[in-house]
Amino acid sequence: MMHIKKFIDKISAMESKQNKDVVIPMQEARGLRDEVTKLLADLYERNLEKDKTEEVLKVEITGGSFK
Repeated sequence: MMHIKKFIDKISAMESKQNKDVVIPMQEARGLRDEVTKLLADLYERNLEKDKTEEVLKVEITGGSFK
């Protein structure tokens, strides 16, 4: 999360100076890419697990002796 926080801070600083361009070193860009990729992969895996663990309830109602 360090690279993501650095990126957010850099964007905030650039916005306050009203700059139109943001330039980051390749090392920071790679770190940012890696963190975003890991977050997306984790989210994808959680969604797969969630789909598997959702419980299906079957409710059957009979009238019994009701006429």
